[in-house]
Amino acid sequence: MDAALSLPLLIGLVGIALFFDFLNGLHDAANSIATIVSTRVLRPHYAVAWAAFFNFIAFLFFGLHVAETLGTGIIDAGSVTPRLIFAALMGAISWNLITWFFGIPSSSSHALVGGLVGAALARTGFDAIVWTGLLKTVSAIFLSPAIGFFLALMLVLLVSWLFVRQTPFAVDRTFRGLQFVSASLYSLGHGGNDAQKTMGIIAVLLFSEGHLGGEFHVPFWVVITCQSAMALGTLFGGWRIVHTMGSRITRLKPMQGFCAETGGAITLFGATWLGIPVSTTHTITGAIVGVGAARRVSAVRWQLAGNIVVAWVLTMPAAALVAACFYWLGGVV
Repeated sequence: MDAALSLPLLIGLVGIALFFDFLNGLHDAANSIATIVSTRVLRPHYAVAWAAFFNFIAFLFFGLHVAETLGTGIIDAGSVTPRLIFAALMGAISWNLITWFFGIPSSSSHALVGGLVGAALARTGFDAIVWTGLLKTVSAIFLSPAIGFFLALMLVLLVSWLFVRQTPFAVDRTFRGLQFVSASLYSLGHGGNDAQKTMGIIAVLLFSEGHLGGEFHVPFWVVITCQSAMALGTLFGGWRIVHTMGSRITRLKPMQGFCAETGGAITLFGATWLGIPVSTTHTITGAIVGVGAARRVSAVRWQLAGNIVVAWVLTMPAAALVAACFYWLGGVV
């Protein structure tokens, strides 16, 4: 597969990338809708349609900094081959399917990064890695949930102080309306950050095959197809993970759901602006833990949260190992 691809094979590989994007939306639908579903503000099927719409239109609000990072900032673009991209995608897809089946809210983003790194190491070794971009992405594993946790915690404290004289019924009614806004913002941030990762993969594949005129950029048709694939995946929803995210970590009320989504959205907006491919799963999990801890520390199921963190740590090396195996198998076949 290292030779120049025929057009049908190139289209097939782009199709695999879009399938990963679809799975990303399916796997990460929970990130966008878990809180608004668990607080019973929206029924699940209405919630996924709401989230899918904002996933799709995200390209209207954000630049393509994350796509550029995935395309050229994790591994050297000059070392990219179709076989490497195939192996990276299969590593990420395999890990996504495993964690989706078991209802584990792992990161599709870091599975893709792990797949890229594993395939690149199998092909070229450490010389292929762009260490500044990789270290920035790895640091986000710890920073994005921590920032989401802190912002959500601060928002709960602020909102509780502002509404201290209101009755619980009035607070609940107010934040049932406001949760539509916060869920929209979070879905917008999700679509803006996550869809760009597949854009970067497709763009660097086209660049490696000489279809971008010698300069790396993301064609508009790639932007639209990636946003569409992610929105379609979101429509199908990852119900196993919705249950974990929305009710098993901590019980949420509309005010808490609003604070978690808003804290998470602010984190995603900042990361997308900076071009950092963060995990929307990590971000919203940190925010949900933050609002639970604001109520009382015992309100959070810390053992479950700890199991999720273990899955986060395993994601990149596990996807990298699977991708490396696919790369070696590609040479045999």
